[in-house]
Amino acid sequence: MPDLIALRLAAQRLLPPGTGIGTADPRADHPAFEGEAISGLPTRLSEFRAGRIAARAAIADLGLTPAAIPMAEDRSPIWPAGLCGSISHSSEVCLAAVALQSGLRGIGVDLELATPLEPDLRDTILRPEERHHSDMAAKLIFCAKEAAYKAQYGISRCLFDFHVLSVTLNAAGFTARFTEEITPFAKDTLLQGRHARVAGHFLCVVTL
Repeated sequence: MPDLIALRLAAQRLLPPGTGIGTADPRADHPAFEGEAISGLPTRLSEFRAGRIAARAAIADLGLTPAAIPMAEDRSPIWPAGLCGSISHSSEVCLAAVALQSGLRGIGVDLELATPLEPDLRDTILRPEERHHSDMAAKLIFCAKEAAYKAQYGISRCLFDFHVLSVTLNAAGFTARFTEEITPFAKDTLLQGRHARVAGHFLCVVTL
């Protein structure tokens, strides 16, 4: 069984006070929720529903009434008015974080299995200045870039590849630097993030 308690506690340590946090097991049988209908393979449906279960738990953690969180055409969650949030899952665990937009402009969480990055993905994920890292550290960089991308996406609504962000790791967290302008983020804007290793996963968070 996944250690959802440990995952929740790790997320609480990384995220700012006032952030709602929810977890779920994507391998469990979660019923569909009205207003969240999608089609897909059973595994995809299970992961989607677990993500929404976790998201509604995060909303309830804020003391608010949970509601449907449908999927937009770009596949991003449509959060209830006044909220921003992020959902991430692996095949084993699912995490959601939600905050009031009056407190945060954006939030990004990402979970990745704490295993080495596949060598054939290094050129896709890593910029030249990042390629000295081991495959394990490269997987953490991948996780960090995913979290940073999610945090900014609700603001920029811009799709871009992994080379737009350059990640510098440190013991306490990481910085993700824009290597080009992504409006409204100027070139060289820094996003600050934090990371942890929990329940066999890398967990990265970025808040704006």
